[in-house]
Amino acid sequence: MDSSSAIAPTRLHVTMLGPTLRQKGGVAAVEEAIFRHAPPELKIDHIVTHEEGSIARRLQVFATGLKELAAQLGRGETDLVHIHFAERGSVFRKAIALSVVRRFGKPAILHAHGSEFHTFYQNLAPVWRSAIARIFRQSSYLIVLSESWKTFYVEQLNLDPDRVIPIPNPVEIPPEVPDRRAQTTVNFLFLGRIGQRKGAFDAIEAFAALPPDRRDRATLTMAGDGEIERARDRVSQLNLGDRITFPGWVDPVRRAQLLAEASVFVLPSYNEGLPMALLESMSWALPAIATPVGGIAEVLTPDETGWLVTPGAIAELSAAMQQAIDNEPLRIRLGINARHRVEPLDVKTYCDRLHHLYRSALESPSK
Repeated sequence: MDSSSAIAPTRLHVTMLGPTLRQKGGVAAVEEAIFRHAPPELKIDHIVTHEEGSIARRLQVFATGLKELAAQLGRGETDLVHIHFAERGSVFRKAIALSVVRRFGKPAILHAHGSEFHTFYQNLAPVWRSAIARIFRQSSYLIVLSESWKTFYVEQLNLDPDRVIPIPNPVEIPPEVPDRRAQTTVNFLFLGRIGQRKGAFDAIEAFAALPPDRRDRATLTMAGDGEIERARDRVSQLNLGDRITFPGWVDPVRRAQLLAEASVFVLPSYNEGLPMALLESMSWALPAIATPVGGIAEVLTPDETGWLVTPGAIAELSAAMQQAIDNEPLRIRLGINARHRVEPLDVKTYCDRLHHLYRSALESPSK
């Protein structure tokens, strides 16, 4: 036997910087999915660089994480650093981390998640925009969530398009989904932080605008943290407490139960990257009513996988909800198509793409 065939590939040591895995939200969910499904050729260490709390607490967590990163790099314990960031303070913190990584001569991959990075960046003074763009160009690659986000970073930060890589967020495809035919009640489901950015209050108003006979055939479940009391007060004013419920932030088991019981997913956001909740709902064969912001329009196609409505357009949103209530065959068809659409985004395929990108960064690091 050829002895070379028995030699296993070198295991790659990756240090990942990001929020604590206890944090609620998409970035932590992406990190956790990577840790659970990374191939055996990868050894991934996680350094916490952000935790919710006071400014003093956030600075302390970042300083501790930066110190741990420098120690790892100094001991030669990592081959590459994968840096997650969002917007505002996260950008400045991760720019510092990237500079540290490059001082040690290691490649770094940036991973953009911020749904409002474009407005944050465009509101900065020119000198700060220039500084951020210059630091970003030190990375081996920048992972973005969609082609539209790639266009933004290439055009606005003057990045090399060959080093800006669109990789949509991963999704864990459930092995089977419930049969939703002949449902007597159409269950709309919202998953996410309850507030203005994700359009939570628009969803309430749109549901309230439904004709009474349609409301009687539907419910709206709004699971998440945020401005829950404000939302409950508005539901009480509308006298819809029997139709709209707020279970709060749910754990994975309860989340799966809600997705199984739902008929349609609703997320009328004003800004997004590419929401994990949307992809997850599609994997459960749910048609979605959403808005064409961030990368959503690249996975959600009208009359194929769901409905796209204008952000803030309550009448449009309500009309889409009414069509979903009235047309069961359409709901079922869109839901089946939605599941097929996200199957290529399966988390194992995602982790294989990351592994390939890591290897590529080591072969051709940024200068």
